[in-house]
Amino acid sequence: MVTAAHPVSVPVVAPAARLRHLGPNWYAAVMGTAVVGSAGTALPWDGPGPRGVLAGFWALSLLVLTALLAARALHWTRHGEQARAQLLDPAMAPFHGCLSMALLAVGGGAMTAGRPLLCTRAAVALDGVLFTAGTAVGLAAAVAVPYLMAVRHRIEPSQATPVCLLPLVAPMVSASLGPLLVPHLPPGQPRKTLLLGCLALFGLSLFAVLLMLPLVFGRLIVHGALPLALTPTLFLVLGPLGQSTTALGQIADAAPGVVPAPYDTGLRVFAVLYGVPVMGFALLWLALATAHVVRARRRGMGFAMTWWAFTFPVGTCVTGAAALARHTALAGSEALAVALYAVLVAAWVAAAGGTLRGLLSGELLAGLRPAPAALAPARGRTRSDGVR
Repeated sequence: MVTAAHPVSVPVVAPAARLRHLGPNWYAAVMGTAVVGSAGTALPWDGPGPRGVLAGFWALSLLVLTALLAARALHWTRHGEQARAQLLDPAMAPFHGCLSMALLAVGGGAMTAGRPLLCTRAAVALDGVLFTAGTAVGLAAAVAVPYLMAVRHRIEPSQATPVCLLPLVAPMVSASLGPLLVPHLPPGQPRKTLLLGCLALFGLSLFAVLLMLPLVFGRLIVHGALPLALTPTLFLVLGPLGQSTTALGQIADAAPGVVPAPYDTGLRVFAVLYGVPVMGFALLWLALATAHVVRARRRGMGFAMTWWAFTFPVGTCVTGAAALARHTALAGSEALAVALYAVLVAAWVAAAGGTLRGLLSGELLAGLRPAPAALAPARGRTRSDGVR
């Protein structure tokens, strides 16, 4: 396994003990696969061919999620001390938010990409279970991980990376997928409670992210570029931007008949007034992050599990652009969604290919020797790439 904490993989254990090193960062592969299917359903295409392909991606994400849940349960049973150490590791702890987002992504995908494979009742039941579990886990992570950062992890300013955003973004994923269940609840209080609960989750995540983002950007300006293996995590900043735009769009779509006028209209207006400038900033950050990745690639950046950061965050920007296209009827937003989706598919191919090669070679599930320079404060800009 390659993690943000130890980006250099060196096999040091026997194959039978490799499950010991399975971390929560592997859930990112579930998220990245599920979003290829769900984001594709938001695009302006139709036909049995595309629907079947998107359903295949969702089915694959469900299969991988099931396998990872079983493997992680076995990991906690047989290697509990290692699992607890991962929770107390400042570089690994934020990845516990990925469990929530993996559950939510697969559950929400059942209502969109997975519909050709499921009847409505089965899709709603599966999404209901995964949404409830994912939201509970996400809220727990959003409190527990920042608490551990404050009282146990002792993170230096030079160690503030976009990975810290992961547990804070999880409630935003709930906010964007919860509205899919609103029409399937009884009218009245149940629908209104879920819809306004999603709006509260939107605010919870948004303000928490706004507190963290200046630390991430300040780390880049003051301490220089991230270590090579961590450079792809710059794409994680796109997650809260695209997901928050998606969330408001979905909430506005579900609002008519659930909340009284003029609040339903106000939510539609808010979705556009918020989404347009935020997507503008997302494009700026996409360009900045891409420039950093190109630089890192030229300096020898190889594959690591952090490459999955190229997938889910970009997928949220696809759904965010598609939501703006629905509410503004702007052809430019529609074209942006299609272009970003092409980037998403290319990123998934790269991440999935690297993961498969790493699994076949045994490197990704082997023990890792610490790379002390990975998160050490940079001595100068010319040395800020850390690990090669």
